Amino acid sequence: MSGTVRVLIVDDDPLVRGALSMILGGVPDLTVVGEAADGAEVPAAVAAHAPDVVLMDIRMPRVDGLAATEALRAAADPPEVLVLTTFDADEQVLRALRAGASGFLLKDTPPAEIVAAVRRVAAGEATLSPAVTRKLIAHVTAAPSPGPDPKRQRAVRLLAGLSEREREVALLLGRGRTNAEISAELFMSVATVKAYVSRLLTKLDLNNRVQVALLVQDADLA
Repeated sequence: MSGTVRVLIVDDDPLVRGALSMILGGVPDLTVVGEAADGAEVPAAVAAHAPDVVLMDIRMPRVDGLAATEALRAAADPPEVLVLTTFDADEQVLRALRAGASGFLLKDTPPAEIVAAVRRVAAGEATLSPAVTRKLIAHVTAAPSPGPDPKRQRAVRLLAGLSEREREVALLLGRGRTNAEISAELFMSVATVKAYVSRLLTKLDLNNRVQVALLVQDADLA
């Protein structure tokens, strides 16, 4: 992504909003275009400010960040969403990722890492380290799902439409592998792995590699 990244900050705590505005406002290629104190204010704020990235708190009193993310990502040409949380792996974070958030930040993340995360999200990359991805995946697989599972049936159907090579890449994403690890395991270049990941996102109509990993877990294939 070229030019300045436009950021909207959504958090019910004015101190958090102020701190994030100070951090991001001091970076030449980022600009804070607006703030919102609740998820209910997000649609109007997005329409007014046209942000590239929304920093979205999860826990807010009226409309929480999960509902706001789901509504935002369902709209046409939505901005990227980076959720803010105090936990690094729980059902709320998973729901946000399934809804299309490109990743999450812990609220105690160092300023330089917050800036880097916003840049990555604006460039269309997920902001989860492989270690965090694996932790989230483990959280998914720990939950029992007795009886017929529509989510599993949908995941199996979607993955069945992939080529053999695409499926191999998807399965490794489901195990939390990095591009370099996939490259070594499948004997292909990192550039080729990136091309396959991009193709998977298009074919499966997903936002990022974390959603591919979660889809593989839903299918019980990892």
